Amino acid sequence: MSKYDVIKNEAYKANMEIPAQHLALYTWGNVSAFDKNEGVFAIKPSGVPYPELTPDSMVIVDVEGKVVEGSLRPSSDTPTHAVLYKDFAVKGGKNIGGIIHTHSTFAVSWAQALREVPLFGTTHADHIQTSIPCTPYLSEEAVRNDYEKETGNLIVKHFADLGLNPDEVNMVLVGGHGPFAWGTNAAKSVYNAAVMEEVCRMALNTLLLNPQQKPLADYIIEKHYMRKHGPNAYYGQGK
Repeated sequence: MSKYDVIKNEAYKANMEIPAQHLALYTWGNVSAFDKNEGVFAIKPSGVPYPELTPDSMVIVDVEGKVVEGSLRPSSDTPTHAVLYKDFAVKGGKNIGGIIHTHSTFAVSWAQALREVPLFGTTHADHIQTSIPCTPYLSEEAVRNDYEKETGNLIVKHFADLGLNPDEVNMVLVGGHGPFAWGTNAAKSVYNAAVMEEVCRMALNTLLLNPQQKPLADYIIEKHYMRKHGPNAYYGQGK
């Protein structure tokens, strides 16, 4: 038994959703689950195929990137997760309990094109009220310095520069690299990554059909977002 069994199980189940939702080939993705009270997160071990994972193979890491528990090396993207938890959840006080990174096809396509994803329709507006942001490339100095940590720093800076709230905009594309998403828990981060992938696919198809298509009207965006997330939200069965 471990005092981290809850987040280890949560991280394990969320990582198993990556292949189930067709968000990555082979080992091209990872999810972490955060315990804000303990200041640690559970994350997938590096390079281990999904069928070989167990809850006990999850690695426990603190927000400084130090391994607290586990016999395997954590994901190579661990420093990015650590930065995002530290800056968004701990320092920023945001309600973030899970982070996912994948190399899903359509999201990566937009990231490689260095293009934010325009808000063309209500599927997108149901989840966030803005374009899906895309960062610029990391600088050569940042890549040589501490690549994965600097990736997290780049995301944090990009959100600050754009004035975005990570609780409301829970997804991002890293230029030339791929998508990251987060949520109130690990399962919700996977949900947001799946939404992002589908929205990226829809946006690309929209531009193929009409290269001059303009973003959805603000009044429709507001209606769709607020009916799910506003103070008088009425979508679903409530709590």
